Amino acid sequence: MSITLQALLAFVPIALSALLLVGLHWPAKKAMPVVYTVTAAIAFFAWEMSFNRIVASSIQGLMITVAVLWIIFGAIMLLNTLQHSGAILRIRAGFTNISPDRRVQAIIIAWLFGCFIEGASGFGTPAAIAAPLLVAIGFPAISAVMIGMMIQSTPVSFGAVGTPIIIGVSSGLDKSNLTEQLIANGSSWEQFLQLITSEVAIGHAIVGTLMPLFMVVMLTRFFGQNKSWQEGFEITPFALFAGLAFTIPYALTGVFLGAEFPALIGALVGMIIVVPLAKRGFLMPKKAWDFAPKDQWPAHWLGKISFTQDNSETKKSMSLTRAWLPYLLVAVILVLSRVSTDFKALLTSFSFGFSNILGEVGINASVQPLYLPGGILFFVCLMTLFLHQMKCKQVVEAAKQSTTTLVGAGFVLIFTIPMVRILINSGVNGADLAAMPVAMASFVAQTFGDLYPLFAPSVGALGAFIAGSNTVSNMMLSQFQFEVANVLSVSGALLVALQAIGAAAGNMIAIHNVVAASATVGLLGQEGKTLRKTVLPTIYYVLAVGVLGLVAINIFNISDPVMR
Repeated sequence: MSITLQALLAFVPIALSALLLVGLHWPAKKAMPVVYTVTAAIAFFAWEMSFNRIVASSIQGLMITVAVLWIIFGAIMLLNTLQHSGAILRIRAGFTNISPDRRVQAIIIAWLFGCFIEGASGFGTPAAIAAPLLVAIGFPAISAVMIGMMIQSTPVSFGAVGTPIIIGVSSGLDKSNLTEQLIANGSSWEQFLQLITSEVAIGHAIVGTLMPLFMVVMLTRFFGQNKSWQEGFEITPFALFAGLAFTIPYALTGVFLGAEFPALIGALVGMIIVVPLAKRGFLMPKKAWDFAPKDQWPAHWLGKISFTQDNSETKKSMSLTRAWLPYLLVAVILVLSRVSTDFKALLTSFSFGFSNILGEVGINASVQPLYLPGGILFFVCLMTLFLHQMKCKQVVEAAKQSTTTLVGAGFVLIFTIPMVRILINSGVNGADLAAMPVAMASFVAQTFGDLYPLFAPSVGALGAFIAGSNTVSNMMLSQFQFEVANVLSVSGALLVALQAIGAAAGNMIAIHNVVAASATVGLLGQEGKTLRKTVLPTIYYVLAVGVLGLVAINIFNISDPVMR
């Protein structure tokens, strides 16, 4: 089978997803079972992937689905708990006190707080936390999902304390062979990985600085009463300031400290700088911007989860610090669970899963419910019972509401994630073909030749679109990007960095991330509408980074230790 035909067949599930979700406006619960079936058929008949391996991959996907749903449940449960305690009303008032301007609120909650949560936990958690919080303070549900998905860009390469680089890139490269080459050239694996980390941090910082502005411009254009781009650009000075307040410490941390903490430190420094100055009106436009009255909103803007109930007695006496305390606890515990070896070992000691599912070597899956953000979020919910002096029945009611919300998301994800695993595991087959994602990437490299660096981020984004994970995209495609660099005689570290940045941007259009974020605000069935919007910042991101890559190679002649 020619590489062109391989690429076309491998692209069918992606094209079909786009056609059904974006073109025909199908809800994901109808589209993804069809896409799963088509994917399995292509794997079986064209790739000659064994039926046993397809089933094993599907089981692996179901195990991952359990983990994803656990995270969603924790995020929804915390929001519902805080709603019943009265904290949400107090938090909403607190953000209004910083600024009544919805554009400012979006930047502070999504960009700064969301980036912090991404740095601590990753795996789609920021959207699952930020989207319902935005809804709770008065944003339309569909706008909150769009903004929540746009967080899945700049901080993602260093999400979950650097997992996409430390695990994704490291596992995706032929480390033993590379180490020999590096030592022969007077370098080391650690230096090479740090070079990739630095280039990822600098690339993200340059392109990502505009993301807060992108968020508010899209907010005013698609959800403003006047449908105006200009109303978004009015806040350009503050948006650029908030972008730089995050990306400068972010880049410096990546260059000098490594992959674990750029997103965390960037967001912390950003919040410390931006929030007090926002309260003082620094760089603010004279006129605050708001949505039209809620009774004028189209029906499809609204989710099925209400965040308007509250405990009137609690809200009167609750301080802003006390209202925020559960979120602060989430952040602290997430960080400790990732940086404290003993604490991490304690949480990961409870695990269940399978190795070599159905005898298929390398197809493994496990769930660590205490270590996953869902476990930490659920623990904080229990702590909130005491911190906010709630009644047990309020927490029980919050749990019931959260469980109900999971039903729709669960049905979609039990098809989406197994489909992803079939694609990823298709490298073992009777036709002796490369895995489907690698076949697509190979075709792109052969087609574009020396211009390939321009498209390297798009390949990474494609991997993330398929897998819904920067880490998995890096695992699948880092070695491929490095081999293409060898063929083109350009920097392997730079092409791997472009891969990692593109894979981060691809999270903005990853289907099951959109489903997960939509589920937290009760907006299942509107995934296509969100994807049609988030594809815009994704295109900006991958093209801008691709241009940076071409400039680095052709003007600055960037090289790395392996190419010496």
